[in-house]
Amino acid sequence: MKRQTQAIHTAFARRDAYDAISMPVYHSVAYEFDDAATMADAFTNRIDAPDYSRVENPTVTHLEQKVKALTQATAVTAFNNGMAAISATLITLAEAGQTIVTSRHLFGNTFSLIVSTLARLGIRHRLVDMTNAEEVEAAMDESVCAIFLEVLTNPQLEVADLKALSAVAHKWNVPLVADSTAIPFTEHHLHDLGVDIEVVSSTKYISGGATSLGGLVIDYGTRTGFNERLKLEVLFNLGGYMTPHAAYMQTIGLETLHARYGVQSANAKALATRLKAVCSGSDAPSDCPLRAVNYVGLADNPYHALAATQFGPTAGAMLTIDLASEEACFDFLNKLKLIRRATNLFDNRTLAIHPASTIFGLFTPEELQAMDVHDTTIRLSIGLEDADDLFEDICQALGLSQLDK
Repeated sequence: MKRQTQAIHTAFARRDAYDAISMPVYHSVAYEFDDAATMADAFTNRIDAPDYSRVENPTVTHLEQKVKALTQATAVTAFNNGMAAISATLITLAEAGQTIVTSRHLFGNTFSLIVSTLARLGIRHRLVDMTNAEEVEAAMDESVCAIFLEVLTNPQLEVADLKALSAVAHKWNVPLVADSTAIPFTEHHLHDLGVDIEVVSSTKYISGGATSLGGLVIDYGTRTGFNERLKLEVLFNLGGYMTPHAAYMQTIGLETLHARYGVQSANAKALATRLKAVCSGSDAPSDCPLRAVNYVGLADNPYHALAATQFGPTAGAMLTIDLASEEACFDFLNKLKLIRRATNLFDNRTLAIHPASTIFGLFTPEELQAMDVHDTTIRLSIGLEDADDLFEDICQALGLSQLDK
């Protein structure tokens, strides 16, 4: 089956008692067993059967199985948000005295997790330029337990060569771990590029319009014992499993992902193209605050060719614009009428945020500069509205209503 068909028709692990065609929400906490031996087998993982919904639930398992089929992974584990998926993955891979090689170009909380929270537990880190495989190689030694990166960084929109990084990782016998939240896994096969473990905030594209929180750990089976430790130690001991209702919402969202993403990515490219023309056009007023447009789908973007090779013809639904100043950014946000001032990514609605003062607001100016998070940048998450309406709202907020739209 093609991926879109598979997203809808993945079979249940067991036939539903009432032959429901959509997986029901199993809010039950516990499950009865026919005999003591079967109960013991379930709790010790000798058979695949739900024992307690803190670690396994039929509704959540169905979502995991759908994602497993779509990605051709060895195992998938669903968590209650993206940060839980990332932290569980890194805690599974690392122990005190070991090192994670990563980048300064990470989502703010992911960066804080690695450089602050895990550091307090004795897990070290080295920050490198992921677009420079030689620099990554120079950071490797026997203490390194993983290389971690985002496939499209937020909000810098940087793309690294995954095959080059996987060659470095596998030379040192460590996994390449990639956060693929920015471009859905239905658009690419990261395992073919050498990625060993994929993490996703399913809150984003998969939830179907910000209906629920969730995170996924997609294990391609190249690291012996990873999945067993993730589930039988980290998940069992730390918790963080996805709730049944969230899994139900995200299963429905997964079924419409292909259709929604097609519109969102097309809207993003159309807006980026038109805004780029405004930015460089001769008819823009001299006091136009728009300074730059950054979208990987633009042909002149420095990462365009690499992104197309790795992820296919689409480039996601996130773009950034740079204005003249932070004051101009705040003024732009305040003047928006249709686009919502809100965090999150890949909602059905288009969202705008000033990253430096919000999701990166607790970092110092020096840290922001090192992370290439600028106070002149607005991040736009493009939704399902008509692109003409979005362009008109952006233009009026920029004071460019007189342009031919």
